[in-house]
Amino acid sequence: MNYKQTLLSALKSAWIIIKLIIPIYILAEVLYFYNLLSYVSFLVEPLTTLLDLPKEAALSIISGMFLNLYAAIAFAAPLDLTARQWTILAVFLGICHALIVETAVMKKLGISNIYSISLRVIGGFIVAFLVTLLPKEVFSDVISKATVEPRVYENLMDVLTTSFMNSIDLTIKIIILISIIIFIMDFIKTRKFIVESKKNISKNFSLMVGVFLGITYGAGLLIKEAQNSSLSKRDIFYVGTFLMICHAIIEDTLLFVIFDANLTIIVVARVVFAIIFSYILLKAYDMAQKEKLD
Repeated sequence: MNYKQTLLSALKSAWIIIKLIIPIYILAEVLYFYNLLSYVSFLVEPLTTLLDLPKEAALSIISGMFLNLYAAIAFAAPLDLTARQWTILAVFLGICHALIVETAVMKKLGISNIYSISLRVIGGFIVAFLVTLLPKEVFSDVISKATVEPRVYENLMDVLTTSFMNSIDLTIKIIILISIIIFIMDFIKTRKFIVESKKNISKNFSLMVGVFLGITYGAGLLIKEAQNSSLSKRDIFYVGTFLMICHAIIEDTLLFVIFDANLTIIVVARVVFAIIFSYILLKAYDMAQKEKLD
């Protein structure tokens, strides 16, 4: 195992993450501070109707889509949503959240912004809408009493200072974890039985990391592998598509479970439809590539 080369690869991935996370995180907090998202929340009010959510949930959805799940929950917590409504919201936002940051990450892998946003918005709506068709008996009728206090900033300088420190904290955590995983993955890939059998574990390993830890972690590994040409464009397309539907399956889900959302429905819906969507779209990708060759 070439430790120097592995360290350089980890540092390159870290630099990419730093350039992405810190400025975009700060931008998201500024949008939150000035309440700019409220001016476009009317755009998703038809969506709330179709998903059988109160119109007041529009701000939660728009905040989740452009910022993160914590902002979305802060806006949704005072609405006295039922367990069924929390589950629907969790499914949609679990797929379609933090579009600014995560679309930028996917762009680094060569996946277009249009594809990323379209897949997550349309896919999120389809899966969440199908959840609304489930019998109401599978949901609890308990109205959640949990609350989340929204962030309160005193002024713009407070926003910039706090968001910068939070972004640094998040970036350090991501870099440490990705670096550890890269070292582990490179160690495994140099084992004799792996080399002899010529197994490529990059795709499956990155997929597993992304499913459990999130797009940023999984894509961080993919960026490193793509730079080394260890993964084909087809592999990246497949893993990227799967992760955009099903990522951070534990953390994201538990954020909503504390509000009585149904854990089983959320996890099963995202995993099953990630498999279905990635299979269908991979077939479409193969057909498109075949036509290019013809």
